[in-house]
Amino acid sequence: MDPSPLTGARVLVTGVTGQVARPLARTLAAAGNTVFGASRFADPAARAAVEADGVTPVSIDLEAARLDEVPDGLDYVVHMAVSKSRHFDRALAANAEGTAFLVERVAGVRAFLHCSSGAVYEPNGLVAHVEADPLGDNHRPMGFLPTYSISKIAAESAARYAARRFGVPTVVARLDVPYGPTHGWPKIMLELAQAGMATAVHPKGPNLHNLLHDDDLLSSLPYLLAQADVPPPVFNWCSPEQVSIEEWTAELTRLTGVTIPLEVTEACIPPNPMDPSKLLGLGWSPSVGWKEGFRRLAETSFPDLYRSAGAVAGG
Repeated sequence: MDPSPLTGARVLVTGVTGQVARPLARTLAAAGNTVFGASRFADPAARAAVEADGVTPVSIDLEAARLDEVPDGLDYVVHMAVSKSRHFDRALAANAEGTAFLVERVAGVRAFLHCSSGAVYEPNGLVAHVEADPLGDNHRPMGFLPTYSISKIAAESAARYAARRFGVPTVVARLDVPYGPTHGWPKIMLELAQAGMATAVHPKGPNLHNLLHDDDLLSSLPYLLAQADVPPPVFNWCSPEQVSIEEWTAELTRLTGVTIPLEVTEACIPPNPMDPSKLLGLGWSPSVGWKEGFRRLAETSFPDLYRSAGAVAGG
């Protein structure tokens, strides 16, 4: 396939009730694709919301390898579902074993994108990770995500195995910090501040990360799908802009007037910058700078605060 925007395709998006996959599925459906959104759908309201987006709900359970509702005749799979269980047996069953079962189930697709995470990298200070860097238990110090890094590493291995075993063209994309007008880690930080809670930052800062706006996630997707192969290549999936938590919380304060307190502690994700040169080398380039993206976030999700802060001036 070429990196033209997707249209007229049958696409399965897993994890469709999540904050990243749902807007992606909705936008793909609006672009003229037949989109199936997969989740457990334990909440009927979640199913109704997905249907209202123009997406066909598909009930699956990756932990139990229940995939009988996955439709045939798919063109592409964008696998964004993830378990954040604190129990390793459950997290590995869903994230690793479930991925392999899903690849087997959809054999015959043109491309399978496995959404991994920058959480797979061994911390490397302020040096941006490239795809060949060592892997490690990046998120363990955070406390409430003890299984996340290890199960995501295992999921990559499962995706590579299954791609080779079943001949499914696959690409592994390590997503860093996705966000959009209505969701993302920065938005959560502002909401925590409104509740009187601080954001943790590592003492060995600045706490650098690479953001990726919804628009750029969508525009980069065809470039990644075009690289799907056996064995699967790996790409860092992010914008080249390195932005620290210290910088972006200050910008959110400027935009909304809400002070976001920072708590310095080692019990948090360390700085985790990533180098997307490999992705940029495909010819893709982002269109939304982080300050413009944050302006849209503040204007959409916190309109009263945005207006009262007079944030348009000086933006």
